[in-house]
Amino acid sequence: MARKNPFASILDDGERLATPSAVQYAAKGASRSILNSLDEMAARADKLVEGETIVEIEPDLIDPSFVRDRRADDEEEFAELLEAIRAGGQNSPILVRPHSSAPGRYMVVFGHRRLKVAKTLGRKVRAIVKDMQDREHVLALGHENSARANVPFIERARFAADVARLRYDEDNATILSALSVDRTTLSKMLSVASLPEAILDGIGEAKAVGRDRWYDLKLLLDNPANLELAVTLVAEDGFASVASEARFDLLVQRLKSATSRKRAKPKPVKRSWAPRDASMSAEMIGDGKRFTMAVKSKNADAREFGEFLSENLDQLYEAFRGRTSTISEGG
Repeated sequence: MARKNPFASILDDGERLATPSAVQYAAKGASRSILNSLDEMAARADKLVEGETIVEIEPDLIDPSFVRDRRADDEEEFAELLEAIRAGGQNSPILVRPHSSAPGRYMVVFGHRRLKVAKTLGRKVRAIVKDMQDREHVLALGHENSARANVPFIERARFAADVARLRYDEDNATILSALSVDRTTLSKMLSVASLPEAILDGIGEAKAVGRDRWYDLKLLLDNPANLELAVTLVAEDGFASVASEARFDLLVQRLKSATSRKRAKPKPVKRSWAPRDASMSAEMIGDGKRFTMAVKSKNADAREFGEFLSENLDQLYEAFRGRTSTISEGG
């Protein structure tokens, strides 16, 4: 199912291509029929821009895609793109489709940043207009997404989750085809994207953080106590003031540190005792939830003393309770 990237000529200015991996998984019966249908739509998507006329459209007539591949723009990258287009013009057109519910308007399929640049510069945007259905829209956007090397894993994962919620099919064949990933990778994508929005938005794109590290974080947050701590941390003043990758690292460090503190056992406290005549000795060890005492002597006194303590435990405990109650009331 792997195909040569059909959108190489219309990618964001200055962006490099990365060859997408082929989708590998078994398909039988209804699933194979779905995939055959998707292959047909993908083939149409591959030819979307071949020989098409480029037109200029007012940016205000174009609405955002109903599903997005990026939640936010990298400010530095956007500034570089803006200056490049300001100086040399928009060399690569965006892809739009006629809006299905707003006559005279369009919906962008991909090229959101170039559209934003055109709005910022007060220029018309160069675009190719194609009629397509929603699934073809998703496939085209997914293929263009997969062709770019700079799309962070978490953005691809959130895109996959958005498409999954549309329920085009029961086995996620549309997403597999759109992103050119296997089922194992998709499973991890959807697992990570299921984290609370507050945490994902708080961390941001974290471009240098790949699939495995995001999945490790997801496993940490499967612990309810860790999840509660993470939600609190991302809301703290100052958390958003550091770079996205640093926010990710800080969160992981705090979670692991908290886990280590919980696992650390208190050091046992040891004491010893002996009467004035030194006829016996006792060793006591307390480690928080447990207290043990061993009595030793050269004769039978140790056993008899131990039996005496056992027989008087009720009275000793009542005396202890009375003492702790007095301390509490006096404190």
